[in-house]
Amino acid sequence: MSVLAQQSKLSVADYLAGEDGGEIRHEYLGGQLYPMAGASRRHGLITVNLGAFLRPLVRATDCQVFANDMKVRLRVAGDDVFYYPDILLTCDPADRETYFCTRPCLIVEVLSEQTERTDRREKFLAYTTLESLRAYVLVAQDTRRVELFRRENNWQPEIFSDSAMPLCCLEGELPLDAVYEAVL
Repeated sequence: MSVLAQQSKLSVADYLAGEDGGEIRHEYLGGQLYPMAGASRRHGLITVNLGAFLRPLVRATDCQVFANDMKVRLRVAGDDVFYYPDILLTCDPADRETYFCTRPCLIVEVLSEQTERTDRREKFLAYTTLESLRAYVLVAQDTRRVELFRRENNWQPEIFSDSAMPLCCLEGELPLDAVYEAVL
């Protein structure tokens, strides 16, 4: 690698410092920054609905739920990577870094035209390398469709459009009416 290429990479420490209080959020892949796209009204409502549904379920547990602003840190092909999932659930009491999680058990991404390819391919492949991850969920925002990928099911997709989806890491089910309340 050339000296110029090495100098253009941002360190993890500099990235985290820049994100702290920054107006624009960035995902970080191996020293490179990628600005986050803005979210639609539907995207925002779905994310709030999910967070609101999950919040009461984590009370009196070791779990914590985050919407939009908590990063997940992982290593991909030897590089540090930080993503901002739409919903992140961690139930490991040792997973308590200030600005990121490293051991989530559930990650949810709300799909958009701009992010769907990345969410389905790049992020899916990266997230499923996390030993702690039990489920990855993709939520459509223009139709009632939730895709659940579970470790216990070899990451094969399970599609939900009417019925409730089983919750991984927590007891119970997630009704699609709660996901899409005031959205569709």
